[in-house]
Amino acid sequence: MPLGPTRLTPVVAAEPTPEPEREWPFPIRTALLGLAGMVLIAGGGMGAGATLIHDPLLANGAFNWIRYGHGMMLATWLLYMGLGLAIWAWIRLGRHARAGRVNHAYMIRVIVIWIAPLLIAPPLFSKDVYSYLAQGDLALHGLDPYGVGPSALPSALSDNVSIVWQNTPSPYGPLFVLLAKGIVAITGDGLTSLISGVLLMRLVLAVGFAMLWWALPRLCAKLGGNSSIALWLVGANPLLVVHLIGGAHNDMLMIGLMAVGVVFVLDRKHVAGIALVAVAFSVKATAVIALPFLIWIWMSHIPLGTRSYRFVRAAFPAVGVFGGVFVLCTLAAGVDLGWISALGGSSIVINWLSLPSGVGQAFFTVLSWFVGLGDVQPFVTVTRTLGWLLLIYILVRQWWLAREGGNDAIRRAAICMAAFALLAPVTLPWYFSWALVLAAGFAWGTAGLTLAACGSVWLLLITYPSGGTALYDWGYLFVILGVSVLAAVSLLKPDPLKLSLRYIKDAPEKALRHHS
Repeated sequence: MPLGPTRLTPVVAAEPTPEPEREWPFPIRTALLGLAGMVLIAGGGMGAGATLIHDPLLANGAFNWIRYGHGMMLATWLLYMGLGLAIWAWIRLGRHARAGRVNHAYMIRVIVIWIAPLLIAPPLFSKDVYSYLAQGDLALHGLDPYGVGPSALPSALSDNVSIVWQNTPSPYGPLFVLLAKGIVAITGDGLTSLISGVLLMRLVLAVGFAMLWWALPRLCAKLGGNSSIALWLVGANPLLVVHLIGGAHNDMLMIGLMAVGVVFVLDRKHVAGIALVAVAFSVKATAVIALPFLIWIWMSHIPLGTRSYRFVRAAFPAVGVFGGVFVLCTLAAGVDLGWISALGGSSIVINWLSLPSGVGQAFFTVLSWFVGLGDVQPFVTVTRTLGWLLLIYILVRQWWLAREGGNDAIRRAAICMAAFALLAPVTLPWYFSWALVLAAGFAWGTAGLTLAACGSVWLLLITYPSGGTALYDWGYLFVILGVSVLAAVSLLKPDPLKLSLRYIKDAPEKALRHHS
């Protein structure tokens, strides 16, 4: 019998055995939602897109009504319904990616499903593809595409070029002129052939998309990012899918080549990487911005010697390879360097998406309230000049700050791409894809992804399906700003407006907090 007080041992209930974590399947409903959106975009584009003046497929067919009057209005509604579904699906897919429920292989399958309808759609949100083909037709007939515009060779191709670019020489690199020339040589320059030319041009440019799928996971491995999020941010982004595939812009091929070239340089395959960036430059000049930063990375891979010695050892062969590849592309295309002077031709377009142009317009508008002014051009010329000076300062400063090489050089190259898109005399929505491709390989926080989602949706919608700008339709801009903010909030919180009759939680809160 114990002499002291008895100590009672408390009985502790056994903790319940935790349930095994649920295995999340491939998000088939999200994939099908996006597919439905893209099908509606492609179908609506038959009447509301950048259609041909005389469409041989619809002119005498049962669906000719879709291009006029109420038919065109219906097509426009279908297209915007498709855009809504595509944005919704992209945001849902983003939640899957943030919660870690899809890997990059699944992400690529979704992207392939989504872009398939757009490969056979009419041109969307831009008529630039008609300019590409008309410039190729000029080269095919022995005319200099860097000396004359499409109007110099009247044809079904030139008839469909936007009036803005009818007399503008090509600002694109020699390799792209050669590609356009080859496509027209295969498809011809007749009215029926124009449709096959658009489709073949899209297939060629889609090679750039395939390069992105290969490059983005490898960039993430080098730069510390998440490959699924990178593919969602770039590969599945409606801004790129609709504008670069649907609109058939050569930026798609340029950024794909540039991304692979950056991966090669980071992998110490310097010559091959610089050569690919030179090929990208031979498609569109913007790719040259990456070259100085890649030289710093090459220099950082040289182990011995002073900084000056290592810089010379990297810079000389890099410039030599870049210049040599560019010369070969120029000789193969049979053209001269006239495209460099033609780069300024796009300055005839004035819109406030370009920060300098917008500031010039704003000054003109305000002063016009008090003083009679005749022309906005002098104001825009001054602010564009100041914009160039600011851009040069940013480029030089960022390049010098990147002199240690490594991942920081890629980050600063992305900053310069974004600065160029914002401060160039002319800015178009898809120009921001240049910086996004390089930045996608880094780790993104919640705030960055939210801003990227908001900006991508807004940039997607500021152009009308036929190719005209909506930047001066203030009521429309207010509406799409609301849509963009709602999309960004939905990335963090499903159904923020509580419109769903059945609340479906896309991911456990624990997973969302972990990935935030």
